[in-house]
Amino acid sequence: MYVPPHFDASDRAWCHRLIEAESFGTLVGTDPSGAPFATHLPFLLDPDRGPLGTLLGHVARANPQWRHFAGDRPVLAIFTGPHAYVSPAWYGVHPSVPTWNYVAVHAYGRPALVEEPARVEALLARLVRTHEAGRPSPWAMESLPADYLAGMLRGIVAFEIPIGRLEGKAKLSQNRSDADRARVRDALAAGDPLAAAVAALMAGPAPE
Repeated sequence: MYVPPHFDASDRAWCHRLIEAESFGTLVGTDPSGAPFATHLPFLLDPDRGPLGTLLGHVARANPQWRHFAGDRPVLAIFTGPHAYVSPAWYGVHPSVPTWNYVAVHAYGRPALVEEPARVEALLARLVRTHEAGRPSPWAMESLPADYLAGMLRGIVAFEIPIGRLEGKAKLSQNRSDADRARVRDALAAGDPLAAAVAALMAGPAPE
C-alpha cells in the first residue's frame, strides 16, 4: 500500500483497533496460475498470538480460495474504515483539488488451515458470540441440533493467518494547514453518518 509519511499509521494498537472495529475484510491471494482471487468475509483477531497478532476466519468449502493456500503463498487481508469525499470548496487556500479521506489497514501473512473439528467449532462459536453481543436476546450456536451443526461444519474450511506485516494508513488531511483541516472536519461533521465518522477520526488523537 502506498503510504506517504504524513499518512502513516503503522502503530500496532491502532491497526488492531481498526481491524476489530471493521472486521468484515477482504482476503486477497493468488490462484495456482498467479491470477488474483479475493473473498469478502468476517475475521477474528487474536492480538497477542505472535508479534503482530493472528487473524482467524473461514470460507465455504466450495470456495476454491482455501486450496490456494498450498505452496506457502502469502495473502493480504484488507480492512477499511470510514471514508468521505473532501471538496476543495472547504479549503481556505486555493487553488486546490478534491480528494478523499479514509483509513485502512493491510495485514500480510501465510495462512494455515485449521482442521481439528473442536477448534473449528470453537472459532465459529466465538464469531457468533462476538456479533451477537449486545443484542437483547443473543442467539447461541449451541442451540443448533448436533447433526445440523456437524453438517454445517463440514461445509466450511477454517484458517488462521499469523500476521507477518501490518500497514496502516490514515489519510485525514494531515497534509493541509490547521485551518484547512478544521474546515474539512467541520464540513464532514455536518454531513452523512459516514462523513461524520471521518470527522470524528480527525478530531481524535493522531495515529502514531
